Amino acid sequence: MRTGEEATVAKAGPDIRGLELFELKALVKDLGEPAYRAKQLAEWAFERGAGSFDEMTNLSKALRSRLSEETRLARADVIEEHESKSDGTRKLRLEFDDGESIEAVLLRDEDRITGCVSSQVGCKFGCSFCATGSMGFTRDLTAGEIVAQIVALRRAAEPERLGNLVFMGMGEPMDNYDNVLKAIRIANAQWGLGIGARRITVSTAGHVPGIRRLADEGLQLELAVSLNAPTQELRSTIMPIADAFSLTQLTAAIEHYSAVTGRRATLEYVLLRDINDSPEMATELAAIARRLLCKVNLICYNETPDSVYAPPTDRAVDRFFSRVRKRCPTVVRRVSRGGDIAAGCGQLCVPRARDKGM
Repeated sequence: MRTGEEATVAKAGPDIRGLELFELKALVKDLGEPAYRAKQLAEWAFERGAGSFDEMTNLSKALRSRLSEETRLARADVIEEHESKSDGTRKLRLEFDDGESIEAVLLRDEDRITGCVSSQVGCKFGCSFCATGSMGFTRDLTAGEIVAQIVALRRAAEPERLGNLVFMGMGEPMDNYDNVLKAIRIANAQWGLGIGARRITVSTAGHVPGIRRLADEGLQLELAVSLNAPTQELRSTIMPIADAFSLTQLTAAIEHYSAVTGRRATLEYVLLRDINDSPEMATELAAIARRLLCKVNLICYNETPDSVYAPPTDRAVDRFFSRVRKRCPTVVRRVSRGGDIAAGCGQLCVPRARDKGM
C-alpha cells in the first residue's frame, strides 16, 4: 500500500492513462514536444502498460521528469489474487493511489479470456442479492483507473491474450457513464488497447438514461440488462433501482437501444429460489424477451454472506429454462464460474479504506 505522501503526489495533474490520443497530442504540444511523442506516450501507457514514467526509455530524461512533475499515470496494483480450483477463474484485488480497492476477474472459456471490469468502489443501488451493494458506495473510478485495471488484467492473463471485456464487476457502469465510456474508447482504439467494440459488454441494473445515452454513442457494444424479475412489483422488491426507473421505462429504453444500434440486448436473469423461479414467471420473462427481441441469460444465484436468498433447485432451473426456450429460443443457461473463490456474479466485495482504520 502506498503512503499518504505518495498518494498526494500521484493526484497532481492530468492522468496519462485516462487521455485519448487527441488529448495526448494537446498535452505534448503544451509541453513543447513534437507531435509524435503523443503516440509514444500512448504506446507506453496502453500497449506496454508502463508502471512509471521512468520505464518510458525512448523519451528524454528531461521529458520524463516533467511528466512526473506535471502529470500522473494511474496504477492498479495487484495486492491479492485467488484462483478457482474448479474452472481456472482468477480474482484479483486491485489497489489505487488513495488506498481504495476493487475486485476484478479473469474468466476462461475454452480459448477465450474475458476480463470482468469494475467501474466503482462499491455501488449506490443496493440490489438485495448482490454483495457489492452491501458495501454501500465510496466513489467512482476515473477513466484512467478503469484503463489501469484493464492493463493489470491483461498483464495477469499473459502469455494469453485478454480479448474480451464485460463491465459486470463492482458498481453500476451507467452511474459512472462519462468515465466508463472514455475508458471504453481507449480500450477499443487501435492506439489504445485494441479490443474490438463487439467484444465489450456493458451491463446495467436498469439505468434508463444511461441506456439511452449509450444508444447514441455510435459504438457497436454489447448491452446486458439485469432484469431479474418480469413484474414491476417484484423487481422493486429485489432491486431498488426499479423504483427510480420502472419496468415500463426500462423496456422502452431497451427498444430504443435496439432500434438505434441494430443490436439485440441481453436480459440477465438471476434465479432465486422460490422468489422468481416459478413457471409463471418464466412465461412472463419469455414474453418480454420475445417482444424486445432480446437474448436471455439465466444465472443461478451465487450465495453471499448473510443473504436471505438461496440458489434454485436443479428441477426448478430445468423447468424454468424449458419454459422460456419454448417461447424464446435465444436463451442460455449460463454456467457460473469462480464460485469457490467468491468471484461469481454478485459476489464481488472488498473492505473500504476507511473501514480499515486509514
